[in-house]
This record gives sequence, structure tokens and C-alpha cells, in this order.
Amino acid sequence: MISRTHSAIAGIGLALLLVGFTVFPVHETERAMVLRLGQLKSDAEGLPKIYEPGLNFKVPLLDTVRYFDTRIQTILISTSRIVTNEKKDVIVDLFVKWKIQDCAKFFTATGGRRDHAEKLLRQQIVNDVRAEFGRRTIKEVVSGERSDLMQSILKEVASSARHLGIQVIDTRVKRIDLPEEVSESVYERMRSERQRIADEHRAQGQAKANVVRAKADARVTVILANAEESAKHVRGEGDAEASRIYAESHGKDKDFFEFYRSMQAYRETFKNKNDILLVKPDGDFFRFFGK
Repeated sequence: MISRTHSAIAGIGLALLLVGFTVFPVHETERAMVLRLGQLKSDAEGLPKIYEPGLNFKVPLLDTVRYFDTRIQTILISTSRIVTNEKKDVIVDLFVKWKIQDCAKFFTATGGRRDHAEKLLRQQIVNDVRAEFGRRTIKEVVSGERSDLMQSILKEVASSARHLGIQVIDTRVKRIDLPEEVSESVYERMRSERQRIADEHRAQGQAKANVVRAKADARVTVILANAEESAKHVRGEGDAEASRIYAESHGKDKDFFEFYRSMQAYRETFKNKNDILLVKPDGDFFRFFGK
């Protein structure tokens, strides 16, 4: 009885061991391929067979399972100096999002090793970045054309990565720095350019101000001329009216008119006490003093 129990336990253990050697799981974030005696196992169409998530079977001792992580991966790249179209050096930091798209190509190109794949992808990305930056100036790579630059780099990198079985999802430049000796010259050039633009705006503003001022001065001149003309006309009418009134007054009472005019002359003559007047007391000027 005991020997039968031991035999049953041994049989169950052997069965579990056999299942463990013949069944392999594939998780949701993975895909798998099987190598039989070092060769990729093919499907019915003769293509490398890709095992989807779930439980799958293999032949013990003959088959080896290789797993591939199909999640999105990130590579951080810090390049050495890259030469722009102006023969100026820049230092670029960027990151790339990628994932395995074709497991068979990926295995053939990289041996299924992620570190080797990232090394090849990194080299290809640096080459593409050098090519794109080499067609642009520093001003273009740090200005509003950054999105166009990223699209061009993404297109080139995605095309280059297909032969590795990799899909490049996105690439972004984190930082673009200039070497210290280049930064000074670029800063000085940008400062000079901004100064030139500021001077141009000031000159345009001054020219417009001069035009407005000239128009205002011309308008003031016209207004003053019209006012002066109107004033002369009014003064002329006033003088004419005064002369008419004087003439009428002189005709009505000649003696009073002469007396009034003499009084006005006395008031204007003796208004300033510091003046000295040398005249004959019995002259015509003082004729009303003796009467």
C-alpha cells in the first residue's frame, strides 16, 4: 500500500516535471519565439512563428524559448559635439521612444538582446541627428523650427530602425547647448541683431513722429495765419469804427475833443516819473494849463 502511494506521488511529480519542461507561459507584455536546435521554429507558411500571450508548448531539451518585451522603451542619448551648417558645434540631449515591432527581424539583427539593439539604435539616431543638424543653422535648431526638425529626425530614425524590427514612436530633443566658446559668439551675434532691429524700430518711430509733428506744425501755422488774418480784419474794423466815432465826436464839439486828446497826451507823457521833459511852459503843449 505504501509503495503504491509512493509510486503515485512519484508519477505525479514526474508528470508535473514533464509539464514544466513542455509548457511555457507568455505574458501580456511579451511575445516569444522558439529555437529548435538553434534554428527558429516556423509556422505553416514557413515564417518564424511568434507565440502570443498564453500557455504554449515546446519539446523539452530540443526547444529553447526566447522572450521579447513588447512594451514601449526609452533611450536617453547625450551626443558629443554636432556640427551645424555654419560649422558651429552644438551638444544635443534627446530621448527616443521605441518598441519591438517584428520579433523575427529583431532577433536576426540583434540576437534578441535589448542592450545590443539599443546600441545599434543609438548609433543610427546619432548619425541621423548629425545629418539633420548639418543642414541647419544654430538659429534654426533653437528657434520655432524645432518641431520641423523633430519631425525630420523622427522620419529618418523610424526609417532606419525598420531593418532592426523596431518601431520608433517618438523622439524629442531635451536640451541643445553650445560649447562655451561658441555661446559667447552666438550671444554677441544675437545681441547685435536685436540691437539692429531695435534701432530700426526706433528710426521708423522717429520718422513717423516727425511726419505727425510736421503735420501738426503745418496745421498750427495755418490756424495761426487764419486767426491773424481774422484779428487784422477785426482790428481794422475796430480802428475804422473808432475813427468814425472820433470824427463824429470832433464834429460835434471841437474844443472838448481837443481838450480830451490833450488830457490823454498828459497822462501818457507823465506816466513814468523817471522821465525828464524839456518843453516851454507857455508852449502849445501846455495851452490848457494857462486857461
